[in-house]
Amino acid sequence: MRWRIAILISAAIAISYLDRQTLPVAVQAISKDIPLTNGQFSALQSAFLFSYALMYAGGGKLVDLLGTHRGFTVIMVFWSLACASHALAEGFAMLLTSRFLLGVGEGGGFPAATRAVAEWFPAEERATAMGIINAGTAVGAVAAPPLIAAVLGYTNWRWIFVITGGLGIFWVAWWRLSYASTRSLISTFTDPTPESAASLPWIHLFRIRETWGLVTAKFLSDAAWFFYLFWLPKYLYDARGFDVKAVGTFAWMPSAAAGVGCLLGGAFSSYLLRRKFSLGVARKTALGLSAALMPFVILIPHVPVSSAIALFCLAYFGQQSWSTLVMVLPADLFPQNIVGSVAGLVGFGGAMGGIAFGEVVGYLLDHGFGYSVVFRIAGTLHIAAFLIILFAIPVFLPLKLEPQLNYRGIP
Repeated sequence: MRWRIAILISAAIAISYLDRQTLPVAVQAISKDIPLTNGQFSALQSAFLFSYALMYAGGGKLVDLLGTHRGFTVIMVFWSLACASHALAEGFAMLLTSRFLLGVGEGGGFPAATRAVAEWFPAEERATAMGIINAGTAVGAVAAPPLIAAVLGYTNWRWIFVITGGLGIFWVAWWRLSYASTRSLISTFTDPTPESAASLPWIHLFRIRETWGLVTAKFLSDAAWFFYLFWLPKYLYDARGFDVKAVGTFAWMPSAAAGVGCLLGGAFSSYLLRRKFSLGVARKTALGLSAALMPFVILIPHVPVSSAIALFCLAYFGQQSWSTLVMVLPADLFPQNIVGSVAGLVGFGGAMGGIAFGEVVGYLLDHGFGYSVVFRIAGTLHIAAFLIILFAIPVFLPLKLEPQLNYRGIP
């Protein structure tokens, strides 16, 4: 029953990534009606990420208050309508508004997913479950280029947003029926939340060293990830001379590799736990191996296009293996009643990293620095993030939190 819930949430995440990829993949067609500079394209992604970051933090708290079932319903309805609203855009300002609203809705998706994992799965299965859920990112991203190319072959770009928004509304009906029939079994798979954790004020999460370590690591690693996610199609258009058909043919490959990374990264960590390795060894080994793959992106501007696609595949694989493991850590470390809030803060850090680096990328490209400089920066960020996790979380054990106290030496 719990694996059915994991697959259901994975489908929601797939729709989320399909929705957010619509604009980057269709940007060439959109630009014929609404001309966009690199700076404006960067601003559109920043608008999404800014609201995404705020709602990631707030959405985690919302899910903790409403519960996973109702919280996910509200979140999905909102972001589906926001996605469809792109079809009404007549200029840059309207696109910016729709992008902002999409981020408001999608920001609560992963906090809800992390809370569901904490509710339904024991520690030795959580990384595998999160891998299945996180694989939805790859399904959505894989589907986006060929789907958008097919739609553009028959009609205009506006229908892309209508179709993807409609998929979200269909999922809500599926979710309402499926989750309602199983939620009474949640207590079978989880331990009750300690009373002290239930009374912990939300603001006190900022006083915990582990929180800051996860937020900072996610800030750095997602800075690179959102660059790959949002700028890959544009890089292929601008630097490699691809057209929409070519992007539709090849741009799905890195996302497919990302899906494999989600599954293998989580499964490898769960395998180590089943072999009686400690939680810290299982998580840190898998995180370190994932981070070690990322510096290879530095070679992308200097190799033939076929090799560049292969290196993108390697980067997407490593990133999503990494992301699966980072997003399961709140469920490993924090009491269940505040997992959504912690996951929200971690995601907030990731989205802010995407905003900061996205603005840097737009500036560098518009001022003639080229993609080589950008890839050199991106290739170092996961290594730095891994070192921060090693420092901030030297021991992986469930935290015993008491209200009104200082935690792990943080004043």
